[in-house]
Amino acid sequence: MENSAQSARLPHLHESELFHAIKNPAFRRIGLMGRAGKRSVTQSLVQIAQTINDMNLTLIMDMQTANLPTLNLTEIEKVKIVKRSLIGEICDLVIVVGGDGSILHAAEALARYRVPVLGVNRGRLGFLADVKPDEAAFKLRQVLMGNYQLDHRFLLTMEIREGRNIIHEDMALNDVVLHAGKSVHMIDFQMKIDGQDVYRQHSDGLIAATPTGSTAYALSGGGPIIHPSMDAICLVPMHPHTLSSRPIMVSGNSEVCIRIHEDNRTQPMVSADGKPSVPLDQEQRLYIRKHPDKLTLLHPPGFDFYEACRTKLHWNVHAEEFSLDVDDDIIDDE
Repeated sequence: MENSAQSARLPHLHESELFHAIKNPAFRRIGLMGRAGKRSVTQSLVQIAQTINDMNLTLIMDMQTANLPTLNLTEIEKVKIVKRSLIGEICDLVIVVGGDGSILHAAEALARYRVPVLGVNRGRLGFLADVKPDEAAFKLRQVLMGNYQLDHRFLLTMEIREGRNIIHEDMALNDVVLHAGKSVHMIDFQMKIDGQDVYRQHSDGLIAATPTGSTAYALSGGGPIIHPSMDAICLVPMHPHTLSSRPIMVSGNSEVCIRIHEDNRTQPMVSADGKPSVPLDQEQRLYIRKHPDKLTLLHPPGFDFYEACRTKLHWNVHAEEFSLDVDDDIIDDE
């Protein structure tokens, strides 16, 4: 992670009462995105929009967000509406309101521009969208006043090739998953890493996860938790028929190649970040490697990955009978 850097002065900011308090201005045009149509999401969108307007910054919203059925744009004083494909190009900061899935959905449109993304959590876990809704206004002011951390997360690219032709390609922030779709049969496949044979496996599939994705599907499959700063890809077998098949961590610069064996009896499918699956046929190859772009997450001050694990994964929850109570441990012999 890295701290905020000095940048040019924000236009029209001198009109804001907060101008003289801003010690390290960095953002002129603030993008605002929300995915779900829940009323809680639109409540946060309006609150954040009002904060941005109060600071006399330029507020930009994409069309999909502006058209959410529960959002009343008359509650927002000043806002510019643009295509979602443009928001990463014209904004200095994008705020995404929703769950981690909303960040995944936004990553594809934003990563190529390296625009920082701040997530306000209206979902469940919130490893990526780490700002609590009731703290959004305060945390946003901290960020806009130059107090924040930058966190660069690498992505995966997947290609399905048939000979030299690319049949399908996609990108993922969390993971690329090979799975059996609706079939109850295992997949029979072979895997190579950097051209070297690794194994032939019978399993329900394979999860190729980034460190960001290590706390998602890969975690439920028995994979390790990987600190976001690690440059590694984790390969997690899904219900392998051989009990000795364990998760493997390889260099983030490795290329994984998967071939479906000729004895396979079902139709394997591939999905990137839970997007619609595509088939992988026996004559095709699946290639997975690091994507050239990165997603830049922005955290308010005080972000701590381990603290996020403690709270969201309930590491510090103890059974009542094991709680330490000093008074209960004292034996009174009198």
